Amino acid sequence: MKIFLSAQWERLQTSYWFIPSLLAIAATVLSFVTVHLDTILKAKWVRATGWIWAGGPEGARNVLATIAGSTITVAGVVFSITIVSLTLASSQFGPRLLRNFMADRATQVVLGVFVSTFLYCLLVLRTIRGTDAATFVPFLSVTCGLLFAVGSVGFLIFFIHHVSSSILAENLIGRVAEDLQESIERLFPESLGEDGDEEADELQSLTEGEAHEIHAERSGFIQAMDSERALEVATEKELLVRLHRRPGDFIAEGSLLAEIWPKTKASVGVSADLRRTVLLGRHRTPTQDLEYSIDQLVEVSVRAMSPGINDPFTAMTCIEWLGVALIQVAGRKFPHRQRRDEAGAVRVIVDATDYAGIAAACLNQIRQFGCASVAVTIRLLDMLERVANEVRSPDHRATLEKHVRAIRDDGIAQAGNEGDRAAIETRFAVAEKACRIGPRNGGVDADGAR
Repeated sequence: MKIFLSAQWERLQTSYWFIPSLLAIAATVLSFVTVHLDTILKAKWVRATGWIWAGGPEGARNVLATIAGSTITVAGVVFSITIVSLTLASSQFGPRLLRNFMADRATQVVLGVFVSTFLYCLLVLRTIRGTDAATFVPFLSVTCGLLFAVGSVGFLIFFIHHVSSSILAENLIGRVAEDLQESIERLFPESLGEDGDEEADELQSLTEGEAHEIHAERSGFIQAMDSERALEVATEKELLVRLHRRPGDFIAEGSLLAEIWPKTKASVGVSADLRRTVLLGRHRTPTQDLEYSIDQLVEVSVRAMSPGINDPFTAMTCIEWLGVALIQVAGRKFPHRQRRDEAGAVRVIVDATDYAGIAAACLNQIRQFGCASVAVTIRLLDMLERVANEVRSPDHRATLEKHVRAIRDDGIAQAGNEGDRAAIETRFAVAEKACRIGPRNGGVDADGAR
């Protein structure tokens, strides 16, 4: 349940309606509160303060009408600017980055401020009376409307600066890299799991015999999996459950989702409970999918190297941030694929990621698309040298060495002259040596210590 609530919260954070709706509700409540205070406070006392608006009913109507009309107009302009920035980001950096723009809290707040100011002035405007029978001017409420108008001007200035800086390639890449680092911290805490491989013989003995298969009832991307709930179901029914998919995978309707041993203990209810532990959607999310944020950086890098854009410097910036992620994740403890109950019996086997998979996600596509650029090839080798100098695990360095060799081979094959090939060979020798020797001083090990 906690995982699914986290996924729903992530959806709210990446919407343009949630925060503006909250601010609009707050403005509605505030309008009733301030009008009620105006009915309690005496008009003479209010005018005596000297700083509260003290005009007549006609002037109050004009002020509030002007504020309401101007703020809703500016809100439309803000929305138009936002759509333009989304279009630019989609065409320049890739449609997957639209989530980062939509999750931008500053833009959501600015939209909410203008909408709530308009709504507040409109609600206060309806309470003003200036007839022969009765006259009521909410002085305090009109003053609050004026303060909101002044604050809206400040938010407009901030918004113009924020949009201008947010579409800069360096800032955009840095923001995606920060999301990637936060995902690593959340999904791979230092106290999670243990290093090492499962006992192959134990897994083989546990999965012997015919299994009951669970198939997906609809198609979509796996956004989250509640493995804790799956463990509870398997423990309660004394089952062994093997999950064949993981967050980020696309599964088609009718495809194999999980298997249950023994088959005799499987039932329709158990299958339904296990299906409910998998949250499907139309797109990937970073809730449990670390490779989603990696793919965002890789996409920016690959698009930057396309002939239409031809911006290798943006690609090299992405490579540097991916190197930071490889160093960071190397110091994390990867969880076992096995989930055990309190008695120590294996109940759930998951399809967990490992360092080799993360390194492949970071490097393969950039190597394939960037091998034609000597500068990108050399930057990849330099980055892997720095990563190898920080990683103590021999298995992790062996993984990096395989990528170093692949980058060197593709770069040499595409190099146009002897000078380029010699430069690649020089950087390859240094990177390969770093992968074999490892850090001389410091570095990160499997416990995250330096």
